[in-house]
Amino acid sequence: MSKIKVGIVGVGHLGAIHAKVCSNLHNVELVGVCDCNLERALEIGKKYHTRSYADYEDLFDKVEAASIVVPTSLHYNIAKDFLNRGIHVLIEKPITKTLSEADELIEIAQKKDLIIQVGHVERFNAAVMALEKYLKKPKFIECQRLGPFHKRVEDVGVVLDLMIHDIDIVLGLIKQDVVNIEAVGLSTMSAHEDVANVRLIFEDGTIADITASRVTKDVVRKIRIFQEDSYISLDYLNQEVTIFKKTGDKILKEKVKVKKVAPLKEELESFIECVRVHKKPIVSGVEGKRALQVALEIIKKINPSTKA
Repeated sequence: MSKIKVGIVGVGHLGAIHAKVCSNLHNVELVGVCDCNLERALEIGKKYHTRSYADYEDLFDKVEAASIVVPTSLHYNIAKDFLNRGIHVLIEKPITKTLSEADELIEIAQKKDLIIQVGHVERFNAAVMALEKYLKKPKFIECQRLGPFHKRVEDVGVVLDLMIHDIDIVLGLIKQDVVNIEAVGLSTMSAHEDVANVRLIFEDGTIADITASRVTKDVVRKIRIFQEDSYISLDYLNQEVTIFKKTGDKILKEKVKVKKVAPLKEELESFIECVRVHKKPIVSGVEGKRALQVALEIIKKINPSTKA
């Protein structure tokens, strides 16, 4: 089986991890890394035994697929350039800053028969993958995604930085349209919202409460799902799932067996497999756009002057 030739665009904190993972995948040839900071590109290229570039256009004639791990404001232009040259792309979340940009990328990919995968990495968390068979009909979902402030993420607020992970997970679980959004948020450390809480109401009556903060000392990544006869607690960080189920007049506790994985490795392996056999990703451009659409509506509720 021939190896898929891959390039990484953007080798900051997360992009460097993409490079590390790709360098160790048996079915991938990491042909180059790119960063506008050439010194950083050279450092990562040397570390993972590949070529380094300051201009991503130098990768066009060398790769079949690219990971785009740059600030959100750059996603559209870079992804568009790769797609127009017939190259499959994995775009870190969110897919783009605007819905019109997402629509254009999806249209190009469809016309050229190319793969767009969006980096909603929690879909590849072992706990999330183990959850599906225990779901019946959720009535209420509660999500918490809290952590400290990182100066490296300055171009978007907490909704597009953190909350969008849980938006994507909830949309994937409920598979219904959102009919109402109530949201509050405030800025404490940046020019954007740093803390946000939202209530999503779906057409079947399911309610999801999502809280995200990037100004919290302790890191929390949890989701709780309440059903008619059970309550499921999922810890993303520890990849644990616990079920509390009503049996007669007792509440029984069951810890689900979860084989822990490295979610980013699973995500990149899935992307490469989608490229190799040309199948639809778990989170394609369409799912990425849907999560973005809800996220942008939340931001507008928090700040009505915001333009989508």
